[in-house]
Amino acid sequence: MSTLKQFIRAVRSAKTLQDERSVVQKESAAIRASFREESGDQNVRRNNVAKLLYLFTLGERTHFGQIECLKLLASPRFADKRLGYLGTMLLLDENQEVLTLVTNSLQNDLQHSNQYVVGLALCTLGNIASQEMARDLFQEVEGLLATANPYIRKKAALCAMRIIRKVPDLQEHFVEKAKLLLQDRNHGVLLCGITLVTDICQHDPEMVGEFRSFTPQLVRQLKALTSSGYAPEHDVTGITDPFLQVKILRLLRVLGKGDAQVSEQINDILAQVATNTDSSKNVGNSILYEAVLTILDIEADTGLRVLGVNILGKFLSNKDNNIRYVALNTLVKVVAVEPNAVQRHRNTILDCLRDPDISIRRRALDLSFTLINESNIRVLVRELLAFLEVANNEFKPNMTSQICIAADRFAPTKRWHIDTVLRVLKLAGNYVREQILSSFIRLIATSPEHQTYCAQKLYAALKNDITQEGLTLAAAWVIGEYGRNLLEGGQYEEEELVVKVTDSDLVDLLVTILDSSYATQIVTEYIINALMKLTSRLSEQAQIDRIRRILQRHTGSLDVEIQQRSVEYTNMFGYNEVRLQVLEDMPPPQIREESRVLGEAPPKPKLSRRGKKQAQEEALLDLMGDATPLNITHGGTSNADLLSSILGGDIASTTSSNPSSPPPQPNANVASILDLFSTPSPASAPPAPSPAPANNSALLDVLGGGAPSTPAPAPAPSSGPPLLPCYSKNNLVITIQLQRTPEGTINILAKFRNTSPAASLSGVNLQAAVPKTQKLQLQPVSKGELAPGEEAQMMMRVSGCKAQLRLRLKVMYTAAEERVVEQVDWAEPRV
Repeated sequence: MSTLKQFIRAVRSAKTLQDERSVVQKESAAIRASFREESGDQNVRRNNVAKLLYLFTLGERTHFGQIECLKLLASPRFADKRLGYLGTMLLLDENQEVLTLVTNSLQNDLQHSNQYVVGLALCTLGNIASQEMARDLFQEVEGLLATANPYIRKKAALCAMRIIRKVPDLQEHFVEKAKLLLQDRNHGVLLCGITLVTDICQHDPEMVGEFRSFTPQLVRQLKALTSSGYAPEHDVTGITDPFLQVKILRLLRVLGKGDAQVSEQINDILAQVATNTDSSKNVGNSILYEAVLTILDIEADTGLRVLGVNILGKFLSNKDNNIRYVALNTLVKVVAVEPNAVQRHRNTILDCLRDPDISIRRRALDLSFTLINESNIRVLVRELLAFLEVANNEFKPNMTSQICIAADRFAPTKRWHIDTVLRVLKLAGNYVREQILSSFIRLIATSPEHQTYCAQKLYAALKNDITQEGLTLAAAWVIGEYGRNLLEGGQYEEEELVVKVTDSDLVDLLVTILDSSYATQIVTEYIINALMKLTSRLSEQAQIDRIRRILQRHTGSLDVEIQQRSVEYTNMFGYNEVRLQVLEDMPPPQIREESRVLGEAPPKPKLSRRGKKQAQEEALLDLMGDATPLNITHGGTSNADLLSSILGGDIASTTSSNPSSPPPQPNANVASILDLFSTPSPASAPPAPSPAPANNSALLDVLGGGAPSTPAPAPAPSSGPPLLPCYSKNNLVITIQLQRTPEGTINILAKFRNTSPAASLSGVNLQAAVPKTQKLQLQPVSKGELAPGEEAQMMMRVSGCKAQLRLRLKVMYTAAEERVVEQVDWAEPRV
């Protein structure tokens, strides 16, 4: 195929992909052969490079033609140079080694007498310039910025922008020339000069002050553009040079940001542009949008900001989807600055929730959540619930969380809060996250006055629909916990709730869910727990026996969790007194603030010396993996005390002041619990002398209602993990205790002890480092000043260590008025 047109025609006429590939491969091979022949005909070379560029647009490999493009650059003909530079820009980038051969051609053409050749060289340099090329050719570009030809000046300005980005150190060579460009009368040169100045200010904020003196001149130029009459060479649908207006507004935004004086100079022209620009066409909307962004970025007065928000609100009623999307996207950022102004367009924003375009619906949804406050929570949540009913499934997980969070934050009453979450569970219960569900259950548990109402509402909702998993889980928990309230009858004004619910109705409903196809593993676990809870709340023995048979049926479940719970619950029927006490109403959960390991901790109240010691012990137990302080004998709670507080009996502490005195025997209730899972019957079971760790673990397991995710460690002896020597010098002894957790982390407790009988140590500190594959968290030393015989401790946590632990420690302290800094490499002893 001799010409490019024939090649394109052959590719387009191919009927299959295989035919197209055949044509491309044959022509590519022909081009390679032509390049190897080294023909001196420039027309053939230009034709082959043109075909090569078409292959590039098809995504084919074209690296073999890079040298041919460079050969075209050396041709004196303009047609060859134009195609050669185009091929150079497309086929080469700044990482190609061949690029070094282009520098000479660019340097020669930048000094060419033909302005169009100079323009080609500037365009190529502005697209593919590397750091080396920028350093070699910046002087030529700097000289072209001062030339009298406006065509070359505007291209040199854009090329200078590329050079500054590649080599910021060369910026000082172009600053003064850029100031001259801002005073140019040619619109094209002024446009490129403003682009250069804007880029300089954005990449180097310290240079903004250099150009703020040009603000009045830029304001005058913008005012002339907005008030000038018809100019045929710059007119675009009735607006004079909208591109230049947008660039001026963008530069004014950069200059006025954070400067009240410059912003004051800009306010009037911004109001004029926002008021007089025609918004019926897209060109005018682009200017208005840029003006709004400038208003919102500078230190504008409140009236001007409201005007900008109103312009965005007007955009929302535009038929163009792109304009509405841009307006919604901008209002999301504005609502934090001018909430009242955005609230005026609330109805228009809510209308966008029904837009066919999914992108607009998503942006309108994000904006709607930011508008919620105490005054409009009822209206907006009602609209959002209506949208939730018809929303796509991809919206529902985020929507349910946002609605419930807003209800929790701005709810006018607890009753309204509960009704809102109930509505969410009915509409999208399958998409409610676990955190939202647990928050709702905590709300019910801490609201005794609404527990009967919640039980009635959830019971009625579950009878109508068992397909929503979130609704099923919440209802199962509430019915199991507050089923007694449900059986006592309705006490609210809703007529549909004032119905009599019998024991069999509750069991029938839960069994229906258990036998349905919607009974997933977690649903089955909740239902089994609810049924077990109901055995202490129902009055009909027949229903209790029915529940026992249901639990017995699940003792052979293939799921280990369900099987274990069913076996435990079935065994508890042989100990009715214990079962009734274990299944009592749960106390309202306490919300604990998460402790911070790193960073600045919030201020804590001052504690007494004993309180500090107790707090340190609790923190130590938490670090060593035991969150329940069962073994603290002073200020804490022993195992027997824990059982006593659960069962309400009087049990003597297992820790006695007289070490020779025999340990007291636990009472009958404790013996029954500890013997719950053993083979002897309750009557023949001998009293256990002391609670064994396994039984204690089983007891806590039953009380928890579910197996823990990791096996609970047995109570450690009072000595804890072994003390490993680390450092001993200058009367300072450092030992380390290690505790590995099932999650793979290592909890470390470093203990410091001053063994001197008279001298004190000050400035005691320890720094640690681990390999890069591991992560280390440090807490500060509990005490930096150690008196004779005094101790201090420091806690660390290492994650990602699967083998032997290795630490590099830096020990720092002051002994005998001499500062000691030593480095120690410590390794965990092998077992």
